[in-house]
Amino acid sequence: MQIPKIIVQKGWSAFLLLAAAGVVSLQAQVSNTGQLVITPGTQVSTLSDFNNTATGSLMNDGELFIYSNFNNDGLISFVDAANDGFTRFEGLAVQQITGSEISEFYNVLFNNGTAQTAFELSGHISVVNEAEFNFGVVRTEGFGGSIIFEQLADHVSTSDDSHVDGLVHKRGDTTFDFPIGDSGFYRNATISAPDNATDIFSSRYVLENSNTAYPHSLTAGVIELINDAEYWILNREQGNSDVVLTLGWSDDTTPAAISASPTSAIHIVRWDADEGFWVDEGGIVDDLSQTVTTITNVSGYGVYTLARVEEELVLPGGVVIYNGLSPNGDGDNDFFLIDGLERHPDNTVQIFNRWGAKVFETSGYNNSDNVFDGTSRGSLTISKNEQLPTGTYFYIINYTAGVGSTSQAVKKAGYLYINKDDH
Repeated sequence: MQIPKIIVQKGWSAFLLLAAAGVVSLQAQVSNTGQLVITPGTQVSTLSDFNNTATGSLMNDGELFIYSNFNNDGLISFVDAANDGFTRFEGLAVQQITGSEISEFYNVLFNNGTAQTAFELSGHISVVNEAEFNFGVVRTEGFGGSIIFEQLADHVSTSDDSHVDGLVHKRGDTTFDFPIGDSGFYRNATISAPDNATDIFSSRYVLENSNTAYPHSLTAGVIELINDAEYWILNREQGNSDVVLTLGWSDDTTPAAISASPTSAIHIVRWDADEGFWVDEGGIVDDLSQTVTTITNVSGYGVYTLARVEEELVLPGGVVIYNGLSPNGDGDNDFFLIDGLERHPDNTVQIFNRWGAKVFETSGYNNSDNVFDGTSRGSLTISKNEQLPTGTYFYIINYTAGVGSTSQAVKKAGYLYINKDDH
């Protein structure tokens, strides 16, 4: 049976068509002020600009071909998801996608080879099932538009030739690979599944040096070298979930100094806006896919990039021990920093003086409100609740490092120096 095909041309008024193959309910014009229903098995094409006005309603359970500009100030959706409604942007020139209301597409195709940035999105798109990026970049950056992938939505065929240049939102509790890029490069970011179907995360890729806004000289821990060519933004827009983040390196965009061997030294780092420096989020490297994944859930949101770290100082689970403190209240090195230990709450920390007497003991050390600040405390400690003198002490740290689906018992012993005279 031949599929009925309707061409809506400029200047046509609304009409109702009954097709021989079935009932096709269509009340439409290029500037739609009423109702347009595209039934299953029906194709509708707009050869000129399509404008769905504030009073317009478009329900697409068939196929809608958009060959020019598209505006929606009304209602655009579908009746039944089982019908696989498909909206196809296949223009003959750069297409502007505009409007004040969200256009809800079940399936959508972007296929326009007239220019790399073929789609200028200042409107708002919701993808319910699948977006196919065939050819042409969808640019929201600089145009103010938005695109959100709903709970079970995904994308296919994404590449350098076709992706989103700008911010992408994802709602739901499933793993998601953001189809983002910049300047003709597809540089995705992937998050693990959030906890709730209502959670929303957003991400964007920027092919620029982050140093001006987020100085690379301000680092914490074992960070040696920060990527000076690109960065990603990941934000939690709604909900309380935390996620694991995966980023990748590319020969086209990532400096060779970052991706050099050994690749095990590549970690993900985050700009901590509260502290004003870069922090290490750890790294599990997959050489085959050229990706790096944080060891556990990220510790915050905002700006991320790749960096190289002093690998020999990193313990399993991304833990780094800083063996000096000066508890003088100046906000610098006021407590024993065991970076990353808060990610592994099944831990114990014991500290002894040079004669072997225990002066501190705790479990669940977290680098915030459960720390060693030079005060003797814990069960069976000597001189309890007293400030300890300057000198060398001995620590024993035990923790279970959970990395992915595996865990490892770790024990580390070493020396700690307290300097109460450092002002």
